[in-house]
Amino acid sequence: MDNNRVYIFDTTLRDGEQVPGCQLNTIEKVEVAKVLEQLGVDVIEAGFPISSPGDFKSVVEISKAVTWPTICALTRAVEKDIDVAAESLKYAKHGRIHTGIGTSPYHIQYKLNSNPDEILARAVAAVKYAKKYVEDVEFYAEDAGRSDNVYLARVIEAVIKAGATVVNIPDTTGYCLPSEFGEKIKFLIDNVPNIHKAIISTHCHNDLGMATANSIAGVMNGARQVEVTINGIGERAGNTALEEVVMILRSHKELNLYTNVNSKNIYKTSRLISSLMNMPVQPNKAIVGRNAFSHSSGIHQDGVLKNRENYEIIDPVEVGISESSIVLTARSGRAALKHRLDLLGITLEKEKLDEVYEEFLLLADKKKDIKEDDLLMLVGEKVKSEHRIKLDFLQVVTGKNMVPMATIRLDIAGEKFTATESGNGPVDAAIKAVKCIIHRKVTLQEFLIQAINKGSDDIGKVHMQVEYDENIYNGFGANTDIITASVEAFIDAINKIGNAEIAAAK
Repeated sequence: MDNNRVYIFDTTLRDGEQVPGCQLNTIEKVEVAKVLEQLGVDVIEAGFPISSPGDFKSVVEISKAVTWPTICALTRAVEKDIDVAAESLKYAKHGRIHTGIGTSPYHIQYKLNSNPDEILARAVAAVKYAKKYVEDVEFYAEDAGRSDNVYLARVIEAVIKAGATVVNIPDTTGYCLPSEFGEKIKFLIDNVPNIHKAIISTHCHNDLGMATANSIAGVMNGARQVEVTINGIGERAGNTALEEVVMILRSHKELNLYTNVNSKNIYKTSRLISSLMNMPVQPNKAIVGRNAFSHSSGIHQDGVLKNRENYEIIDPVEVGISESSIVLTARSGRAALKHRLDLLGITLEKEKLDEVYEEFLLLADKKKDIKEDDLLMLVGEKVKSEHRIKLDFLQVVTGKNMVPMATIRLDIAGEKFTATESGNGPVDAAIKAVKCIIHRKVTLQEFLIQAINKGSDDIGKVHMQVEYDENIYNGFGANTDIITASVEAFIDAINKIGNAEIAAAK
């Protein structure tokens, strides 16, 4: 075994699916399993076959659909459970039975109403029975986090002797401190004579927010399999998050540990799980949360724009996100505003940028988040003042039983041109009048009107997409009069055509 490789055991479809309201049907589970295979997980825990016909069917179908990952089925230390699990795995290319029993005083006395010696005997019997069906048997010592280390070591030694290939040390209640859990793994390595014959696995819950920390502590002390879920979903407060473990190991090269996971598939896998299970990812969730690579503080934004590594230890591209997000708020600085304007193709001289920035701060105090449309409104008049083609005059005549007519006067490089046209509506008439003046075969591709605020005196935003000479140009306009906003959006796009032609000529 490569001692530097950490195996990823994904239990999204078993422990993760136990979350109320997150149940998937068989078709959805197969879809998830295929995505997990693409992600590169080593083991997929496909379900608890004895629990329901649906779970049994899902394990069967996933076994058929997935090629190289090991397909694992969960059981209790009960022969009937193991029989059903083995039957569900008959199509698996690589099958594993995951059986076990509680080993903490709480479970032995209150859950199982038993004693330590009887529990040890049941554990050994379950492993031996499972071994009749499959070579790969994993044993879980439920509530190992609160189990006595000396007793736990006795159980682990016995089940490895019985044929267990993987021994799972769960912190079932999420109780352990990272140092405590790490020491538990080290104790087993130091005190179980045959421990080298099995892989030690961690299965940590997040009740106190330490699932990932405990898992990493386990790995640092010798565990080489980590049981995880996508987005950290699972019972109660959830499980160890796959994305966190993978990216911790990638980020901390000094650990000299790696996984088989293709990290660039992490984000899309996270989105799929969130969507199928109807379980939104919290915005501040590490690695995959909406804000994980977003920056709103002016100091942070300036630092990131100068060098991403000033405030980001992970390149978002590594997890399948195209780029960091500079979120404009009242705390943003000029550097962030200029960066966003540059992305919109708007270049302002320092003096004009300072003017826009002051207006931006006033707007940002009123709005939680500034969108691109807001910026276009802020810089609209200043950008229009530099346009070669400007709207100088607009008059529209329309009404019931009237043919809409529009008269347009354009200022083109200081020279005035006027045209009047009719149309199917006032906007159509106005656009035709503009086309009549500019003499260009421009085709309108998209026309979108939105209101910025509710009310009859709204400012209307108009997005317009036009095609000219097989190229696409976008225009934007904003005005309380929607016809004026539409004409300004069209003229904005026309000016961009002119700018593109000038750039091409150079």
